[in-house]
Amino acid sequence: MKKVIIVIITIFTIGNVAAQKMSLPEILDSISARNPVVKMYDAEIKSMDAAVKGARSWMPPQVEAGIFMAPYNVNLWQKNGDMNGMGSAMFSVQQMFPNQKKLDANENLMKAMSSVEKEKLYASLNENYQNAKALYFDWLIIDKKQKIVKENEQMLSFMIKNAEIRYKNGLDKMSAYYKAKAALGTSKDMQLMYDNDIREKRIRLNALMGRNAMEPLEIEPNYTLNDYSLENFDEALFKEKRSDLRAVDRQIEIAKLQQDLERQNLKPEFGVKYDNMYGFGGQPFQFSLMLMAKLPFVSWSSKMNKANIESLEFKKEALVSQKKMMVNEYSGMAYGMRNELELSKNRLKLYEDTIIPALKNNYKAMQLGYEQNTEELFMLYDAWEKLNMTQLEYLEILTKALKTQTEIDRLIERR
Repeated sequence: MKKVIIVIITIFTIGNVAAQKMSLPEILDSISARNPVVKMYDAEIKSMDAAVKGARSWMPPQVEAGIFMAPYNVNLWQKNGDMNGMGSAMFSVQQMFPNQKKLDANENLMKAMSSVEKEKLYASLNENYQNAKALYFDWLIIDKKQKIVKENEQMLSFMIKNAEIRYKNGLDKMSAYYKAKAALGTSKDMQLMYDNDIREKRIRLNALMGRNAMEPLEIEPNYTLNDYSLENFDEALFKEKRSDLRAVDRQIEIAKLQQDLERQNLKPEFGVKYDNMYGFGGQPFQFSLMLMAKLPFVSWSSKMNKANIESLEFKKEALVSQKKMMVNEYSGMAYGMRNELELSKNRLKLYEDTIIPALKNNYKAMQLGYEQNTEELFMLYDAWEKLNMTQLEYLEILTKALKTQTEIDRLIERR
């Protein structure tokens, strides 16, 4: 029973918590601080950086112990008169000394490995930023549509009430009245859909910010249409801005470092081996000290290293070509979207300055004429319908402009 009461109190409390109102920059800051992808890549980067500590490790020493040159007849191990025993117990230590340039090459390679993951983190954050922008702008447009719907309900309510009075007095026909009634019902239906769309945007934005999906949230509906006319969408811009292009550069650097390591693997390495022997049956203690060398550059052992060097050279060429292809694709997309955005901005200005004001004045004139009995209801309804459709068309153009702007920002990784 206590658990049920606690759940009810919790639900009641959550339902009455004031929703936090956030601007777009605040939402983006929250994503950079709390989105799980940040922790995932941070842990991956720390993992790779931690592995660098072992980059200069030597090969482990090799220790051996056993019987050296002893006959199977153990009786011969012992001293027999003037004849010393045969065989000895041997202890051996062996250590290879790595090439210092090879250790340098290995360390440089391991240090560079995490650089690709860092660029992947920035690329993932950019995707989350732009997805959040898209949700934010969709929510903003829905807010504007809701305001239009509420204005429409007031206009339609005026028509309906006026028509009912006129019909009672035999002054008006009912055909347009029913159209207005249906339009009012449609407006209420649209309001329900808009409310549901806002709930969906809220859930998805909360998830991107690493918050509880059902946590209350409201947005500050502000927007700016950016000017990209001075932007030069060339190779220099994308090299500076795009994380994936920087990641390709890091991959090219890593391929070069791998080649360097393979070349160092072809160089000889030296080591030392020390054997200490305890002779049986009066034999003197003996030792051996040997210098060892690995010769990986000989033809029958160097084939793999040389093949890897050649393979990495082709890999570098492929990455350079991939980078050029990506830059060309991004440049074409950016210029195309900039033209599209400019068209949308010009259309929006035309709607704001000419079309919508004219239709509002037309509606006001029709409403005044209707109130003075010089215009009929169906004409007033047509004026309202045209104004309503045009306002929604304006919002569709604004939606397209904001989506285009978001995609440009996605291309140049602008927050």
